[in-house]
Amino acid sequence: MKRQILTLVLSALSVGVSAQFSQAPLPYAVDALEPSIDKMTMEIHYGRHHKAYVDNLNKALAGKPEEKLTPDALMATITKETPPAVRNNGGGHWNHTFFWAAMAPAKGGAPKGALADAINSTFGSFANFKEEFKKAATTRFGSGWAWLLVKDKKLMVTSTPNQDNPLMPIVEVQGAPVLALDVWEHAYYLKYQNKRPDYVEGFWNVVNWDRASDLYNAAVK
Repeated sequence: MKRQILTLVLSALSVGVSAQFSQAPLPYAVDALEPSIDKMTMEIHYGRHHKAYVDNLNKALAGKPEEKLTPDALMATITKETPPAVRNNGGGHWNHTFFWAAMAPAKGGAPKGALADAINSTFGSFANFKEEFKKAATTRFGSGWAWLLVKDKKLMVTSTPNQDNPLMPIVEVQGAPVLALDVWEHAYYLKYQNKRPDYVEGFWNVVNWDRASDLYNAAVK
């Protein structure tokens, strides 16, 4: 698994080189993240929203050389001149694929090892880190994402609007993602309504820290 992460350059469940992008199966059942992430939200979020990004991306890139790129490589091509259909749907596909793998049933808790040490060193404590991440998630106006990433071998918390991500050259802070939280309303509204801070608190119960640690270790190697 670790070798795969290194090879894919931080792309979770990358589809690889193919004529069309495709949606990988969820790595767990749609109700596996209950009660933090409810079954109906997962069914709609994965089965409709993520699927729509993939379908629309394939339409936008049909017959173009970019359709044979990996998701990672496609993200590296995004500029201000990139058609919105490619930027938004390509980012939507990459971000959601990463997000599903960022969570796992019966996980949560706290990171261990090198990632835990780096969090304590950078933010002062795990509790401080969670507050910084929560601030990034709750102050992102409208739709977007909160990220924990590695830049120049150091951890940073940031956020991006819409479906942008830290692999895109056009974002304010580029880096290697370690953890991500979707703060679009469709990710939480059925269960949490307008209480985005409660959704963020629920997220800590399902974070896959083992995967985050692997991504961190790969990024600072």
